[in-house]
Order: sequence, then structure tokens, then C-alpha cells
Amino acid sequence: MAELRLGPLLRFADSSSATVWVETGGPCAVEVRCSNGAGGTSETFQVSGHHYALVTVTGLEPGTSPSYEVLLDDAPVWPLPGSGFPPSVIRSPGEGEDEGDGVRVAFGSCRWAAAPAGGKEWAGVDALRTLAGRLAADPGAERPDVLLLLGDQVYADETSDETRNWIAGRRGLDEAPGAEVADYEEYCHLYYESWLDPEVRWLLSTVPSLMIFDDHDIIDDWNTSAAWLADMRATGWWSQRLLGGLMSYWVHQHLGNLSPAELADDPAYAAVRATEDGTKALRAVTEAADADPASFRWSYRRDFGRVRVVMVDSRAARVLGEDRRAMLDPGEAGWLREQVRQDPEAYDHLLIGTSLPWLLPHLVHDVEAWDAALCAGERGGRWARFGERMRRAADLEHWAAFPASFADLAGLIAETGRATPGPASVCVLSGDVHHAYIAEASWPSAQPAARVLQLTCSPVHNSVPAYMRFGFRFGWSAPARLLGRLLTRHGRSPRPPVKWRKRGGPWFGNQLMTLTLRGRSARLRLEQAEADGTLRTVHQSALTEA
Repeated sequence: MAELRLGPLLRFADSSSATVWVETGGPCAVEVRCSNGAGGTSETFQVSGHHYALVTVTGLEPGTSPSYEVLLDDAPVWPLPGSGFPPSVIRSPGEGEDEGDGVRVAFGSCRWAAAPAGGKEWAGVDALRTLAGRLAADPGAERPDVLLLLGDQVYADETSDETRNWIAGRRGLDEAPGAEVADYEEYCHLYYESWLDPEVRWLLSTVPSLMIFDDHDIIDDWNTSAAWLADMRATGWWSQRLLGGLMSYWVHQHLGNLSPAELADDPAYAAVRATEDGTKALRAVTEAADADPASFRWSYRRDFGRVRVVMVDSRAARVLGEDRRAMLDPGEAGWLREQVRQDPEAYDHLLIGTSLPWLLPHLVHDVEAWDAALCAGERGGRWARFGERMRRAADLEHWAAFPASFADLAGLIAETGRATPGPASVCVLSGDVHHAYIAEASWPSAQPAARVLQLTCSPVHNSVPAYMRFGFRFGWSAPARLLGRLLTRHGRSPRPPVKWRKRGGPWFGNQLMTLTLRGRSARLRLEQAEADGTLRTVHQSALTEA
């Protein structure tokens, strides 16, 4: 009899359908059976000896929250016997719910599942586990309609003692990549470590989720520069690492980001399911994506009533040549514009998800823009070599390090915010930088009617050294802005086309932000995990009014 190895994860959910992801111990028929008669069945597909299914559930009714169970070859495997958690439910939004209770979007990034080896400072209480505990204690309490996980869901380059011991049992650690993960099988172990945590497992089974990768899902500073990529490709282990990371991301995270209609039209999903073993088909997809990033799109869009979420791949879609450096390749940039500008009258709030913040503390932005100019040769070869070393050492690879892309995004947001009809708010949701803050954008002329905000929330569960806390606080200060201007003057960097001010933060801790969007009003709440296992509200504010 097949066993349930991982999941279930509730991924997509709307008023009539949903998708539920599982990994099983062998080939079987997976059924999701809801208490109101809705349900769905799917045969598993195989990748690298592992068996998975993404079950489309149909027959849901608006405004209902049926519980569900999972069966493998007609044998019930979920809920787990004696788990102590409430039943997992699929909540179907009612008609016009964004005008009633509103749409609640919780988000964050950067989660260590276990303490990393090597003496790193431990991170304290996990915000996801704490959220799970609150919902399990009161199933009728307010809950997110969707959970956005904005990168670093797993850490391929910072492994725990348990994972290192497991890796050592299958290969030696004395050759690169050492105690970091090397292939698909080792990535699977990271997902087990992360998603088999009982509280997190239950939470992901009952709250829909959207995900996007960041660098640690593959490796720190992934795609920082062309020189970095050339160095990685010269190693003997990078190809297996990258393909294993992309293949496991496609299976565990990317598939669930797609709607049932998108899945039905997805050629990669069809190719993997068309054969008894889809490993070769999926490997071909990821090899092509590595060779030509424009051949595959990891970005996606979801609409929740009158709330539009556009999730942008700000890692794999980069153009790295110094003479044409861009965060997004032309096809990706065109896709983003199309998703944002399509039917602007159809949404009141635009949420642009990007793992990397668009607006940073001013000094950090200026250092990245200065470094980008040095690397491009603005001050000659010696400064360019210095700039490349600094770029890698200090992780200078956010939107500010791609000045043309930063300006293009600013222009698209301004155009969207000025449109008539247009949204009440445009919020850029990000993580990565291990603290939280609110920044508001403004333009010297033709200020958009929509309020434009950078909302950054990180980490879910990680640590921030004291020197980084000082640096991020200082980065917003007046002396820091003066220093930044001096650096950009030296680099002959153009001034950014947008200005911004900090409206809240910086906050440090394990934390989650939640947006409540109702009609044209938007409210924000920031909560931090406390040592007693509760979530404490440290900030709440009205971003827009109806």
C-alpha cells in the first residue's frame, strides 16, 4: 500500500476548484474527498524515483469551507491518526468577498527549517509554526486567504547537522559541494526537513500558498553576474546542483502556483505525465531553461476578486552581460507589463511579488547603483575588478544593482498608478533582507493617484547579526544619504527616477505581514513570533481608505 510521504499542500483555491499536492511512496491513484461531496482524483507521476500528484478538486461552492481527506488507492492517509490538529479545510471565497470580509494576504520569506551547522546564531521561534498554532487553537479565527512565500523556502547552501549527516551517508563531504546539497535527491531531503514539521505541514494543508524562489533555494548570490556564472559553470558540480534545484522547485513549488486551466495547457506538465518516468522530460525542460532563461517562465499571476497578484522571477530571468544587464530579460519584462496593464479596471489593488526589494534603505540602494557603474567600467578596469569583488562579498544584486530595470519598474508602476480607472494601491511585496520595513514612493512630477509602497517582510525564521541591524538602521539616516550621494557621484550613476521615504521600521525578528484588502481600502499588520509561541502585533496601519 502506498504511503503519504509529504503533504498534502493546498495550493490553488477559488470559488469552485482547488489543487492539492502530495508525494507518495509509490505509484497510485490519489483522491481528495471533501465533506460536501466535492473532490478529485489523479494518478501519480514519477521524477527521479519519487512519486507525486497534483489533484484538481472540483465541485466546490462559493462561501463554503468543507473539510477534506486524502486517499491513496482508496485507503485514507490524511488526516493523520491522532494528529491533534483540526481537519484540513478548503475555503472557497464567496461572491464579492473582497467587498465583505476582504482578501487577506500573508507574506514573508527566508525560513530555516532547522539550525544550520557551523555555529550560526540560532533563529528563535518560527513565525510559520506560530501562525499554525494560532489557527489550530481556534479554527474559526481570522486566517489568511493565501500565504505568499517569497523565497528561500529551503537553504541548499546552509544545511543542518542532521542533513549533513544524512548527506555523509550517501557520499563524501570532502569534495565540492561538501555539506551543501548536490542533486535532486538531496533537495528532496530539504523539503522533507522543512515541510514534515507537524505544525507547518498542517498549516500548508489548510491555507492556500503561492511561492517563488530566491537565491538560497539554489545557492547564495545565484546569478549575481556573468563572471559569477562563468566561475560556477567551470566547477564540476554546478550543473547537477542547478538542475536538481530547478527540477525540485518545479515539482514542489512551481506546479502549485498554476491554476487548473494553466496546468491543462502546460507543455512541461503534460510531458512529465506522459511517460512512466518523467525524469528525462523534466530534466530537458530545466536544461533548456538554464541554457536560455527565456525558454521557460517561472513568473505567474493570480487574481483574488479585485486584488491582482503578479509574482515576478527576479533570479532566473536575469540578463547578466554588463553591456545589457537587466533584472528581467525582454520577454519577461514584456510579460510583466502585459499582466499589470491588462484590464486595469478589473482590480483595486496591485501586488507585485518579487523576492528582492525594489526600494531599499537609501545607502544600500546607492552602494548597489555605484557598484553597478564600477562593474560596467565607468571608472576603468581596476575599479571594475574591485566592483565585481565587492558585488559578490556584499550581496549587491537587488533591483538597485540593475539600474535600467529599477527605472523600468518605477515607470511601469507610475503609469499604472496614474491610470484612470486605476488601482487604489500598488504594493511591491519582498523579503530577502532579514528585516521588515515600509517605504513609500513618490515622483517629482505627476504623482500617481494610487499609493505606492514597498512592503518588505523577512525572515520567517532566520537570524540577523548585530552588525547588519546597525547597517540597515544607518542606511535610512541623513548621514547615510549624504554618503550615498558621494558614492553615486563617483560612479557617475544616474539619479533614480523615483524618490522614497521610510514609513515604518526597520523591524527585526521572525515575522509575517498581512494585508487586508476590502474594496479600495487596504490595511497592514506586522506580527512577530514570541518566545511563548504567540504572534505579537508590532505594527498596524491603514494604507488606503475606501
